[in-house]
Amino acid sequence: MRVLVVEDERLLAEAIAEWLRDEAHAVDVALDGDAALRRLDVNAYDVVILDRDLPVVHGDDVCRAVVSAETDARVLMLTAAAEIGDRVSGLSLGADDYLAKPFAFAELSARVHALGRRARPAAPPVLRRAGITLDPARRQVFRGETYVLLSRKEFGVLYELMRAEGAVVPAEHLLEKVWDENADPFTSAVRLTVLKLRRKLGDPPVIETLPGEGYRIP
Repeated sequence: MRVLVVEDERLLAEAIAEWLRDEAHAVDVALDGDAALRRLDVNAYDVVILDRDLPVVHGDDVCRAVVSAETDARVLMLTAAAEIGDRVSGLSLGADDYLAKPFAFAELSARVHALGRRARPAAPPVLRRAGITLDPARRQVFRGETYVLLSRKEFGVLYELMRAEGAVVPAEHLLEKVWDENADPFTSAVRLTVLKLRRKLGDPPVIETLPGEGYRIP
């Protein structure tokens, strides 16, 4: 999934980002509300982790902007305010979930995963296709009974291909959902990752390349 972390405490923001990247998500970071709005203008996110008390532009205003844009992005509001009234007011702004600080990273990632399933047409908890089983929550992949160890990018690409249910997935979509905003749009990263993924999944090959269109698992 593509996730935007909006948090003015740099160390916490980077810690959240690194945790989610380890789970094969593409993560961008914004340290204030204005930077968040600029990223939201140019990138399509599945989940926005949003600190409420932000400099420059308040988190409440960022939340309103996400909701009014009517995108598929889901908002997880992250704040030190844990009173019931604070949670109610945050949710009334249009946030989809609310997590008070301090929090466990495992709970945060579970909530992000749950929101991500709602951001696009819901995918089953475990994906199965062409003899491959992919469990996003455990970040495990099997071909038949054989465990396949994948890198974060390989896992992310395979997830997008499997959830497409046989449809063609353009390289541009994979670049948007699996890589972050620092990715070069002219890079060969997608092609090279697919090559490595094919090799790890073994024979017979399950990923098809459609020149000029993209990739699919039929």
